[in-house]
Amino acid sequence: MAKHRARESAVTDFDDATSALDDVSGDYTVDVAHTRIGFRARHAMVTTVRGTFGDFEGTAHLDTRDPGSSSVTLRIDAGSLDTQQPDRDAHLRSADFLDVEQFPEITFVSTGVERVEDDVYDVTGDLTVKGTTREVDIEFTLTGSAQDPFGNVRVGFEGALALKRSEWGLVWNAALETGGVLVSDRIQIEFDVSAIKTA
Repeated sequence: MAKHRARESAVTDFDDATSALDDVSGDYTVDVAHTRIGFRARHAMVTTVRGTFGDFEGTAHLDTRDPGSSSVTLRIDAGSLDTQQPDRDAHLRSADFLDVEQFPEITFVSTGVERVEDDVYDVTGDLTVKGTTREVDIEFTLTGSAQDPFGNVRVGFEGALALKRSEWGLVWNAALETGGVLVSDRIQIEFDVSAIKTA
């Protein structure tokens, strides 16, 4: 299967955003209230449409001493997409694009994790969209860790994935009179993740 590497590295707001805890190894669940999964695509060759998914869940096992033993799973409700434009959202949910009635979930299951820098990890896994599964590579940066006022150990990660939607069967488009197409084939998916340690 073809690999798709993130073409834009995750960027933090703080130059010194590093792990504050000596060891963040353990099992985690994604804190939905403090996590954003977004996407963006070029529209009509002139602007960028941005959106988010509002319903998702995920778990991770982190092993800082043996990163290869780490793992990630993520489930997204495909119908929970939101671009702040109801007609466009309805079209994206239709059979022209995600076909959420037949394929209600987008999933990612990791198959390998490699540390490439102190706080940077290359996560390889299977991304399933609209019934098609392909291998992708996502670069995640550990943006920080802390114990919150409620006693929870938290870690933060940022990552981005550039992919071609046509490789997952999302091929609908419309030609423009001036040349080009209405919706770009290239899509960017963005992850801003906060996860809470459970064990």
